Amino acid sequence: MFRLLGLGLMAALFFSSTFVLNRAMSLEGGHWVWAALLRYAFMFVLICAGMLLAGRARLLAQVVRVYLRRWLFWTLAGTVAFGIFYTGVTLAASFAPGWVVATTWQLTILATPLVLAAYGRKVPVRGLLFSLLIFGGIVLVNIENVLNPDFRTGASWQALLLGALPVLIAAIAYPAGLQLVWEARSGSSARVRTLDMDAIAVVDNPFARVLLLVLGSIPWWIGLLVITQPPPPTQGQWVNSALVALFSGIVATVLFLQARHLARSAYELAAVDSTQSAEVIFSLLGEVLILGGVLPGVRGWLGIGLTVVGLVLYLLSQGRLTRRTDAVAAVDAIAGP
Repeated sequence: MFRLLGLGLMAALFFSSTFVLNRAMSLEGGHWVWAALLRYAFMFVLICAGMLLAGRARLLAQVVRVYLRRWLFWTLAGTVAFGIFYTGVTLAASFAPGWVVATTWQLTILATPLVLAAYGRKVPVRGLLFSLLIFGGIVLVNIENVLNPDFRTGASWQALLLGALPVLIAAIAYPAGLQLVWEARSGSSARVRTLDMDAIAVVDNPFARVLLLVLGSIPWWIGLLVITQPPPPTQGQWVNSALVALFSGIVATVLFLQARHLARSAYELAAVDSTQSAEVIFSLLGEVLILGGVLPGVRGWLGIGLTVVGLVLYLLSQGRLTRRTDAVAAVDAIAGP
């Protein structure tokens, strides 16, 4: 168990780089669109290069064929899971500290059951009390962001609207897009057309699955560039986006999935998932130590505490109840951004 928790905490540490580095790019004046777009551009390059270096050129060609055969499906899934999701996260970084965004992001844990229900899946109702703790903590953190002038960027209503609402949308979009792929892979939904056997073989490779979603998100990024017409990216954005792609997109994901792979029970799976609550603490420490950020006040600390404790208790309560069934169908949604 200690090994699993250690891997999970290391994953949370690397996942937290998303929030800290996005905030760094915002503070240096870089446009949020480039922070989002460049992250996936670097992920595309890293995954393709990794496949080629590993002698998986055939798999790379299969990914392209699978995408072209059902380009509309993959564009929809990639737009929702990666495009809308990461647009919300990077936009919020321009109006709220990284630890506020990281705390608000934990709403994805509460959004996942709603997404599963929308796809017609059974969802355990146990842990609703803990859900209220998480929600209460997130509300307190956002109140701190609005009322504390050390954090606020612009008017109070702007800090709340643009610092919290985009993350709420992202927290729903991420599991919704991933669950769409899961439904197509499993073939158990009348609402989603099943992938063919060749596509399933490709999707079962985690790097190929991510690459398909990255390809699917390209139209979204192009459209966003056309609409916003941002100034050229700063030098810091090139560097920091590459680091986010490496640390969060590759290293953290591999560590987290490895920890879940080694788990031998639903309870151990839930324990690994609960380690991702540490993203909040790591983001706060990173912002204070690296960016010279200000520590939160009493409201902020209380909100962080409620969110972390509620999240851990919620996931552990689910772990005692579930096995590898519908309730964990959208398991990838637990992973950090």
